[in-house]
Amino acid sequence: MELGRLEYLQALVTEFQVTDSTEAKEQVLANLANFAYDPSNYEYLRQLQVLDLFLDMLSEDNENLVEFAMGGLCNLCLDKTNKEYILEASGVEPIINCLSSSNEETVVSAVTTLMFLTTPRSRAQTTALPVVECMLRFSLSANTRLSNLAAIFLQDYCSPPQVEEARTLSKHTAVGIPLPKD
Repeated sequence: MELGRLEYLQALVTEFQVTDSTEAKEQVLANLANFAYDPSNYEYLRQLQVLDLFLDMLSEDNENLVEFAMGGLCNLCLDKTNKEYILEASGVEPIINCLSSSNEETVVSAVTTLMFLTTPRSRAQTTALPVVECMLRFSLSANTRLSNLAAIFLQDYCSPPQVEEARTLSKHTAVGIPLPKD
């Protein structure tokens, strides 16, 4: 049974790599992101280098591919080994870049992933000043999911001096990262 799971996941990865169809790529990536939700798949997904696939897809122009890749990383990063891999692979920067997506699901997954990736060692990067400024803007969003998530990020992952510095700087800047479309 376990061998069947690995073979199935390998078939999905292979299909993603060989297909020319954008729709098929989106469907396969969405399936891989869903499989990333199950801890019994973590080792297989690491073995098949799906974390690298997800990280690579964050820079695609296709918003659906970015959304599914970000969702997959969000599902995987609760695992300590996966978290360390993402951090070692310089994954925080492309995740931060996803905060500027116009896709709500991508942004929500990016914020959540940054929360999950925050460790004493990574905190300086995951709560860098531009991220805190972005969270302040998101906390004012009319989108309840986003505003609540940003408020939790600011409260639980940022220090009061960080938030105050970002508030001060935000008062002096014109336009920041755009809010996602509802």
